Amino acid sequence: MFKLPDLPYAYDALQPTMSAETLHLHHDKHHAAYVKTTNELLEKEGMKPQTLEEFVLEARRAGSSKLFNNSAQAWNHAFFWNCMTPGGSKPQGDLDQAISDAFGGLDQLKEKFVAEGAAHFGSGWVWLIADGKDLRVISTHDAGNTLDQNGVVPVMVCDLWEHAYYVDYHNDRKGFLETWFDALPDWGFAAHQLAAARGQGQPWRFPIGAEPQRQHA
Repeated sequence: MFKLPDLPYAYDALQPTMSAETLHLHHDKHHAAYVKTTNELLEKEGMKPQTLEEFVLEARRAGSSKLFNNSAQAWNHAFFWNCMTPGGSKPQGDLDQAISDAFGGLDQLKEKFVAEGAAHFGSGWVWLIADGKDLRVISTHDAGNTLDQNGVVPVMVCDLWEHAYYVDYHNDRKGFLETWFDALPDWGFAAHQLAAARGQGQPWRFPIGAEPQRQHA
């Protein structure tokens, strides 16, 4: 059985970009429901995976949309919480250089990231990924993520589902993405993910237990 991870910060810590009301709704209702349903399906199917990553991949291989959608959404949301930090941060070192090499700089990455997310039709996620040695921006639909993509490590993600922004931004997804990108990304966490993609340490994994998991200094 999997537990809903606590947020790595207080509910009001991401204001004004994301309100406490949004985080209570998003974490305590939406994310909690995905974890609860995942556990119910595990019990029903008699499955005992060691990790949530294992379960997401097995659900994908089995072609079960209900199993995949709930387990992948449980994983995606936990990863998303770790991609943010109160007050935001700035890319440094190898990450800063990788962003410059791939996009020309942080402003250009923002432009591409926001454009990808704003143009995405329907619900989903917009990702900065390490694909081999290269950084790329992609989006996935609904519960889609990168766990089943060989050689790909997620570096950062932003939620495109309406429950992520509707309370604070109504239907202005682009405005949400622009504000979010400037204020909240935890580039230290992103640097950890990039280093893992390059063979230095392990990428983030869904925590075993209920404690928040931060793997970078």
